[in-house]
Amino acid sequence: MATRQVTFTVKTLCVLGITLFALSANAATSKSYIVETHGNASAGEAVRQVGGRVTRDLPIINGVAAMLTAAQAANLAKNTAVSLFADGSLKTQGGPDAYEIPLMGADQLQAQGINGTGVTVAVLDTGVWNNPHLVKNPDGANRLLAFYDAISGKTGKPADAYGHGSHVSSIILSSNTSDGGNAQSIAPWANLVSVRGFDQAGVGTYVHVIAGLNWILANQATYNIRVLNLSFGAKPQSFYWNDPIDQAVMKLWQAGIVVVTSAGNWGPQAQTIGVPGNTPYVITVGAMTDNFTPNNPNDDHLASFSSAGPTYEGFVKPDLVAPGGHIIGLMDGNGSWIAKNYPQFATTDKQLFTMSGTSQAAAAVSGTVALMLQANPYLTPDQVKCRLMSTARPAVDPTSKLGYTVFQQGAGVVNAYAAVYSQAANCANQGLNIAYDIAGSAHYGGAAHQDPTTRNFYVVDASGTPLSGQGYLWNNSFTYSQGYLWNNGYLWNNGYLWNNGYLWNNGYLWNNGYLWNQSTIAPASTPTQPESWNRQQ
Repeated sequence: MATRQVTFTVKTLCVLGITLFALSANAATSKSYIVETHGNASAGEAVRQVGGRVTRDLPIINGVAAMLTAAQAANLAKNTAVSLFADGSLKTQGGPDAYEIPLMGADQLQAQGINGTGVTVAVLDTGVWNNPHLVKNPDGANRLLAFYDAISGKTGKPADAYGHGSHVSSIILSSNTSDGGNAQSIAPWANLVSVRGFDQAGVGTYVHVIAGLNWILANQATYNIRVLNLSFGAKPQSFYWNDPIDQAVMKLWQAGIVVVTSAGNWGPQAQTIGVPGNTPYVITVGAMTDNFTPNNPNDDHLASFSSAGPTYEGFVKPDLVAPGGHIIGLMDGNGSWIAKNYPQFATTDKQLFTMSGTSQAAAAVSGTVALMLQANPYLTPDQVKCRLMSTARPAVDPTSKLGYTVFQQGAGVVNAYAAVYSQAANCANQGLNIAYDIAGSAHYGGAAHQDPTTRNFYVVDASGTPLSGQGYLWNNSFTYSQGYLWNNGYLWNNGYLWNNGYLWNNGYLWNNGYLWNQSTIAPASTPTQPESWNRQQ
């Protein structure tokens, strides 16, 4: 059994997040596959036995990348000791104004000396521009600990021919300051490990991304990597536990790295969370905006492009939202693809660009996590996620009713200051066992269900009883007539039961429209253009 290989090229600026798509058919005889093993079998040996060619070792998922003809893929598919996955392509998502910093309370933390010092953030993206504000700390000392090109498989000098990776990295840890002397990043003293998984056109593949994730895991201790930002996404083609990128991401979370991912930019419809944001363990971030009025919180709203949950396995996503509309960041104004093709995004500085998307929102949360880990280095990924969610501020209307449901805003907008000082515990990833999930001995479904008659989505508690309140029921509509106040005082009822996992079984049919099977070769998907970058930013 063979699959088609799909190529996707960035024709318009996708500042909304990197997007993965399965590859489509081309004229080449051999096509790229990911081959994973079960048990003690050797993926490389299995490939060689059918006459295929191993192109890359991918030990993070017990697999290899290989070039296979249709006949070789069909023969290999008969081997029950291995699984095949068609390689997939990826593309990037999507001046002194840095409204997200005071909105999140990060400026107060920076004033206290909580600025990311000593915390290493890895960014897997299009690379990073070799600019002093990106590769050096505010005192001029080197902060770029390593630059790895997962496409060539080599380490070297920093570069970013596309620009997205630089913009995302800048939001997290740029040492640049505004005209007023304020920081333009969340964690300006954090260290950086930059991994290039996307080329000069913003395009990459599953193999390149997994190779980058593999390198990060292998070098975790060397560079003390604590946070990983993944501002990209793909339309899911399988259960999260079958997707190779989701599998690799779970390994990184298990190893103690806090993984922050963009939700995707296919909103506002339900079930549009992308890979790897559909991984239940990680922190998946949607986008909100200040509506270009930073001094008026009453008109802030959810960005219409922000992807909504639940996932196809029933998990409530995103976990929270963060500022993602018209966010300022650095990129090479002369050499990057985005700058050349979209000069209108530049500010008067010509090196600062405003871009919108869940990519930018994820970066804001990654910077927040760096602050949390500086203040408390002993936090585990689950503890970080718990404190972020328990301190987030849900959007409410003037009558204190929720403006959006948990499927749109998760726990609410991130509150960096409160998260740093939170003492919350045991409120994230309850009922999940990541070791079992990775080993394949158990998989999980979430608390979301869909009514077969009304098609409304709702959340149930541990006993299966639907939770009350408009925050747990959604009719898949997106209403925007006014802003909503992101209220500190609002408490979700029933705690965080909606963040729990339930042991998956074949009878767990929360969505009658769910048609996937668990075939060993994932089907190809048709590329879909994401929302326009400037819609309700």
